[in-house]
Amino acid sequence: MAKGKQTPRQKMINLMYLVFIAMLAMQIDQEIIRSFQDTNQSLTDSRTLAEKKNDIFELTLKQKADNSPETFGLASQQYQGMKKNADDLVGFIETIKGQLKTEAGFDANKNVEDNFSSLNNTDAVTKKFFKGGDAELPSKNSEELKNKMAALQSYIIQNFGNNKDLVSVVERAKKRLSTDDAPYKKQGKNWLQYKFYNQPLIAALSNLEVIQSEARNLQSDALSLMLREKVDADIKFDAFEAVVAAPDVIIQGEPAEAKVFIGTYDSNLPGFGVAGADRTENGIGYKSLVSSTPGEYTFNGVVSFNDANGKKLEYKFSHPYRVVPGAKEVAFESGALLSADKMNVLYRGVQNPISGSILGADNSQTTLTATGGTVTKKGGGSWIITPGSGNTTTLTISGKGPKGQTISQKFEFRIKNVPAPQGQIRGENEVTMPATSIANQTVGAAIPDFDFPVSFQVTGFKFKVPGKAAMFVNGNSLSSVAGLTKNLRSGDICYIAGIQATATGLGGQTLKKISPVVINVQ
Repeated sequence: MAKGKQTPRQKMINLMYLVFIAMLAMQIDQEIIRSFQDTNQSLTDSRTLAEKKNDIFELTLKQKADNSPETFGLASQQYQGMKKNADDLVGFIETIKGQLKTEAGFDANKNVEDNFSSLNNTDAVTKKFFKGGDAELPSKNSEELKNKMAALQSYIIQNFGNNKDLVSVVERAKKRLSTDDAPYKKQGKNWLQYKFYNQPLIAALSNLEVIQSEARNLQSDALSLMLREKVDADIKFDAFEAVVAAPDVIIQGEPAEAKVFIGTYDSNLPGFGVAGADRTENGIGYKSLVSSTPGEYTFNGVVSFNDANGKKLEYKFSHPYRVVPGAKEVAFESGALLSADKMNVLYRGVQNPISGSILGADNSQTTLTATGGTVTKKGGGSWIITPGSGNTTTLTISGKGPKGQTISQKFEFRIKNVPAPQGQIRGENEVTMPATSIANQTVGAAIPDFDFPVSFQVTGFKFKVPGKAAMFVNGNSLSSVAGLTKNLRSGDICYIAGIQATATGLGGQTLKKISPVVINVQ
């Protein structure tokens, strides 16, 4: 092959395959990525607020435990154990998130547009949670994540399971910290595959952030319930406020629920009711929030109860929230595609490697077909195309989306014959050397800048020197022309033409005429 820098032709061929891969990978629209990034940031901000609130309530609980150890001592001790497990889980996830960003090339100093490729990257997530990217082989990080979630869940169940005041915390821990595979079996996946296999970086970060937020919210719930109904008897409440506990951001299609209650919180508050609530239990009104369609929403209404004198009191409340697309919906949003029309080329007679994927689909199950050619699958998302006759072929990639729908897209490629080979000495088709060196050379052939495993073996050629008839030589050695080169002088030009050769890797197609070699005598 030719030495030196890449030629424009070589650069163009390399770019051709990069463009095709980009065409096949159904990219997420930048606006959707930006929206998802905003959602992830909102989740992070909400967790930060919860952590600050927890610190304040923890201090309150500690002070009460110091003043009334018989009432609050055990609760404070149990909460410290819960916090330790929660900190362990949240800290571990934060480390994983940092590693994922680094491995995906995410730069915190750049905006979403500049980080688009890293936020859309699926390789970093898949390799982080699955050994060698194999969906059936969870990595050490995966096992550690599940173990730390299980440790926090187990601690809550064991320590709060018999406390009737903390039943809601136990039930929430069972649900929100569950890694049970059963809900995902209909989709042919387990919990880990559903959350992280072939997921873009932004989706994985959000999934991890949700786990961190759940850990902190469980702490908040536990703290508020530990302090509830244990207030000092001499404290009298004469001010009330309607409180709404609901997420600010909701992932499209995911269940979401709001809680509405009076600020003082009484599980037996007489006459308690929430207009529009689905149900009320123990002084709390529950309302399922709209999450089917992305957009801005507001949950508002009136909460009422009877005071000590039987008078009905009413308090208005309002809670805005936003519904954004979930990871699956994001994966199938339409995106902008750009390709170079003149570079979608396959070469006839050789094995053309093709790679492609459908984001959100199982790449091991995707298929590729070609008109007028043969397709051989190498592995998940990789094929070999051998074009047949004709000047064009249509490649069709197909797969199944997470909801079972068939996704298919066609791409047209031109078919071209392999370029003509070039005769060479020392890897060049024009060389300069002394006459005495000519007989020591061998004649070869190659296709310059052609990235396919094609090789040639020269079997014969004609050698021509000035003033004499051309001499035919069998084989590839010039040793037999020593007699013709004795009287050559500096400035003479010799030619090697009519080169005959056999080819390997061209699929039996007829070999084109090999260009001659020019020898300039020094």
